[in-house]
Amino acid sequence: MKNVILAPNPYRDKNFGTVRKAMEVLKNAGINARVCLPFEVDHSFELPRDIRFSRLDRELPNAEMVICLGGDGTILHMAKAATRKGIPILGVNIGTMGFMAELESTELDRLALLASGKYTLDSRMMLDVIVQRDRDILFHDICLNDVAVTKGAVARIVQLVVKCDGVQAMECGGDGVIIATPTGSTAYSLSAGGPIVEPEAKNILITPICAHDVASRCIVASDKRTVTVEMGENARRNAYLSVDGGRAVRLNMGDVATIRKSHLETKLVRLNERSFYDVVNVKFKKA
Repeated sequence: MKNVILAPNPYRDKNFGTVRKAMEVLKNAGINARVCLPFEVDHSFELPRDIRFSRLDRELPNAEMVICLGGDGTILHMAKAATRKGIPILGVNIGTMGFMAELESTELDRLALLASGKYTLDSRMMLDVIVQRDRDILFHDICLNDVAVTKGAVARIVQLVVKCDGVQAMECGGDGVIIATPTGSTAYSLSAGGPIVEPEAKNILITPICAHDVASRCIVASDKRTVTVEMGENARRNAYLSVDGGRAVRLNMGDVATIRKSHLETKLVRLNERSFYDVVNVKFKKA
């Protein structure tokens, strides 16, 4: 391991103290680290002048690993770009829950293990998301956590029809529905009443959000299924689709969102031999 990218969340890493410590540990271990912001920051945000920031698109082709310093949201921001380049991600938690993070900010000394290759990789299933209007593709993306189809900010319900392989699996009126991976089971889906699923499982979770029909329940489907979501015949307003909490896409009547397992997988770096259940117990006690 010679070249890594450090991707700090500037709003989480106060005065960039965590990234400075990480740079020191990596340098002492003989690893070259470039600092890249995982997303654009406000123009009013002042970056420190003693840290050289590189462009992510320039550094990714030569990087062997991306180290994200923030919460799960920072990892989600980086997952798409890193995965498309086949680069693994190591998360350092300076957020709140941090289910995907491998290290806490107090464990930065363990980054030195990377120099000798003392780590393993976990493969995490991703979803491929397409929104079509007639024959036109309006939106195409991949996600690590979830796809949310919601009513937006207006205080009215949205009527949605969910199908698996073309067969209706759920019709619900409420705030919307979440289509999640096992990794995303501990995120929005859990808040909506969905189950906790081991990351290694191969499933697609379908969780209604605040359904008005008491018969609407979470469905745990096979990763071989193709899930579609569209507005019901009685829908009176638009719905909105977002991937991993990103910018929403408006769905009109007749639009179809198709979600299936992606051929891409996110690789997460593991330095600790911890059970998923140990992580769950620690995180929920912390919360």
